[in-house]
This record gives sequence, C-alpha cells and structure tokens, in this order.
Amino acid sequence: MSTMTAPVRPAEPAPRFLDLLAAEWIKLRSLRSTYWVLALASLVAVAINLNAVHTDLTYIDHPPARMPGQPPYTYDPLFHGLGSIASDLLAVAAGSLGAITVFGEYTTGLIRTTFAAVPDRRGVIAAKVLLIGGITALAGLAVSAASFFGINAMLASRHLGLSITDEGCLRAVLAYAAIVPVCALIGMALGALLRHATASIVSLVMLMFIMPMMFGGDRYRWLKEIGTHLPLATVQRLTINPRSTTTMGKYAPSLLDSWITMGVWAVVAVAVTMVLVRRRDV
Repeated sequence: MSTMTAPVRPAEPAPRFLDLLAAEWIKLRSLRSTYWVLALASLVAVAINLNAVHTDLTYIDHPPARMPGQPPYTYDPLFHGLGSIASDLLAVAAGSLGAITVFGEYTTGLIRTTFAAVPDRRGVIAAKVLLIGGITALAGLAVSAASFFGINAMLASRHLGLSITDEGCLRAVLAYAAIVPVCALIGMALGALLRHATASIVSLVMLMFIMPMMFGGDRYRWLKEIGTHLPLATVQRLTINPRSTTTMGKYAPSLLDSWITMGVWAVVAVAVTMVLVRRRDV
C-alpha cells in the first residue's frame, strides 16, 4: 500500500535589502501627512530665509547713520539668509518624521506584522534609516541651496552677494543641509525609546530648543561646552561667515569639532534605534 506525501514547498528566499527599502517606501507613501509636512516645512523654510533678506533690502539701501567710534556695518548674507528660524522649523519637521516612522508602527501594531514577515530587525531598521535619512537629506539640501542662491541673487545688484566658492560658503550650505537628516535620525531614536507620539515630539523639542537655554552663557566653561555640542549648535558654528564679526562667544568649538559632533549625534542615534528595536519586545 503506497503512501502519498505532501509536496514540499520550496523555501521562500529571504527579502533583499532593496525589498525592505521598497516596503518602507510604501509605508511612508501611504501616510500622506508625513511627507506633505516635510514638503510644506521645506517651502516655508525657503520662504522665511528669502523674506528675511528681502525685508533687509530697505535697510541696505538706506543704512542707518554710523555710530561714532564704531566700524561701518557690513551685511552678512550667511547670517541673515541661512537663518536659525528656518533651520529650527526643518529640525522639528524632520525629527517628527523620523519619530513617526518608528513609534507609528508600534502604536498601530504594524510592527508585529513587519517582524513576522522579516525577522531580521537590523535590516528593517537599516532600511528605515537609509530611507528617512535620504529623504530628509534631499529636503535639507534643497532648502539650503535654494536659500543660498536665492538670497545672493537678490543681493547681487547691491554688490553684497556671495559665491559658493567664497570662503566658508560651501561649508555653510552643506552644514545647513546636513543638520536635517541628523535631526530625523535623532527623532527615530526617541521614537524607538519612548514609543509614544506626544512623548517623542516633546522630548525632541526639549532636546533641540529647551536644553540649549540651560547650557548658555560664558561664565561656566563646562556648561557652555555642553551647549555647543548640542545638535543645533553645530550648524550655528558651521554657518558662521569667517569674514563677519559674528561669533559664538567664549569657548566656541572648532569647525572640525562641530563636524565631528554632528556626525556623532547621527551615529549614536542610529545605534540607539538599532539596539532598542532589536532587544525590546514588540
């Protein structure tokens, strides 16, 4: 008497990294509010920078009387055109986007389905990091480049415009763009740590804007140095025009120190996200 055995199904191949990227892109694209917020924040950031310089044209054309004993005022396109208000807006938008991509899956329970389909948690997080980092880097570069070339086009007729080849300009444009994906990665780490929408966003705002207020001033060097190594302080240092009188006061970090600090924030944020997602239950 013969026995029939069920046919053995061939094992499904493990998902490739490109498949993980495609899956993460579908998730992100399905939530229109996320990328619309980033796109809108980018447009508003450019508008803020252009408007800041456009508003200054009146004072450039009709400068105030020179104060006795003071050197003549020199307009600084980097300080006014790559402003902190716009970069702060992008920092919040990018950080929120990064946090949403992590805590959003935990709050909806989608993370269980994701890890059931792809047990390799490192691969999933690596795909998230590459996708969110790439998108926010493009947004940051678009805002930085549009702001720089736009403001200097307005200032060209006043003979105040700068070229990208001028000292400090390329560095400022790259730093202004680089802080955006760094903030997105920090947001991902906070989302993985807290797994809650309100807690993640509030923690992001505290790290970016409240903590710098606690570590300012030049009286205590150790306090000031902590403050200068916070995320947004790095871009403040790297966008300073070397030809201007703008400074960060005493104990300002070097340019290399600020670049290293920005990179360390990004690496630590990715490492924290990886460790938390791998070791904690879903």
